[in-house]
Amino acid sequence: MEEYDVLIVGAGAAGFFAAINLAEKRPELKIAILERGKNLLNKVKVSGGGRCNVTHAEYIPQELVRNYPRGEQELLGPFHTFMTGDTQTWFEKRGVALKTEEDGRMFPVTDSSQTIIDCFTERAQQLNVAVLRQEAVTDFQQDEEFWQVTTKTSAFTAKALLLATGSNGKIWNLLRKLGHTIINPVASLFTFNTQDEELKALAGISTNAHVKIEDTNLESDGALLLTHWGLSGPAILKLSAWGARILQEKNYAFTVQINWLEYLNEKEVLEELQNLKQEYAKQNLYSKAQFDLAKRLWQYLVATSGIEKSKNWADLNKQEMLALSKKLTQTRLEVNGKSTFKEEFVSAGGVDLKEIDFKKFESKLFPNLYFAGEILNIDAITGGFNFQNAWTGAFIAAETLAKKEF
Repeated sequence: MEEYDVLIVGAGAAGFFAAINLAEKRPELKIAILERGKNLLNKVKVSGGGRCNVTHAEYIPQELVRNYPRGEQELLGPFHTFMTGDTQTWFEKRGVALKTEEDGRMFPVTDSSQTIIDCFTERAQQLNVAVLRQEAVTDFQQDEEFWQVTTKTSAFTAKALLLATGSNGKIWNLLRKLGHTIINPVASLFTFNTQDEELKALAGISTNAHVKIEDTNLESDGALLLTHWGLSGPAILKLSAWGARILQEKNYAFTVQINWLEYLNEKEVLEELQNLKQEYAKQNLYSKAQFDLAKRLWQYLVATSGIEKSKNWADLNKQEMLALSKKLTQTRLEVNGKSTFKEEFVSAGGVDLKEIDFKKFESKLFPNLYFAGEILNIDAITGGFNFQNAWTGAFIAAETLAKKEF
């Protein structure tokens, strides 16, 4: 049986971050990371389209927490301890410069997730953190002051155990057997599938819009991306995150209403259409897109309003004007199914937050049992926020462990 001071389960972002921070503070400790597979940091590698969206340029804790459908209240205190600016400083001190894009997302200046992976693996090696691959945990139990951990091939003992396994059903089941409450997981970040073949033909078009889901309180603004399967983009991903459980209960079958003009209402649009009718009286309605919409999208909206392609502006009757103004501001689409957002699967669910001491990221039920990352019932919208949760939890857990007597 191998003995360690601290055993970390999960060689992902949170696991490495915790191990490095702890080893830098307490280099004399014997620390190991157990990874169930052959590869390390898989989620880091694919995040941000392979660029790794490290965090988000939001520097006010009260504003930052608003991006977490689950965990908003619990993370406020931790973010006062370690948040975006601390993350940026942490990486820069270790040779990884970050840049901020227009939408606030932060990436390494290399635009490569491998930069983050190399930073973690090289630093862990320098600090003599053992990284043990193909060690899938099958059980863990607390025996007096020690944690006994078994894998398919090995057995370990440690004075403290940190779980950073993300959305891992097997680990959740082991925690449930111990006595922790696990909130059943559902998909959080996903795109919407539609059956409108004409709309799918507009794949690649992006526009700012207001989107709401009928028969719910769910609505959001932002970029809406048309895809060959339906709807994506930040506006949709926000809805999927905030409505994770509501939409799961609907079996992902519901109606969305889209205002393609975002902030204009039907009355305002009708007035503008009347102005356009006078200004472009002799021009064909299809020939020139209005309201800064992409031409293909404009033509789709005009056509689905029931207006013939041969119509000039002057020929529009009152009924057609009303139909077009309604289509521009209240397009109704049936959603039937979801698709995973790229490779960045995020789930809502995990260890019940009531059972966690967020000053330490330690279990309230078992001493010397810590958590970091998505193993907890915390998730965020897309944009680097899920990683920030991982950095914050891992840092605070490591700081707590660094103060313990081993």
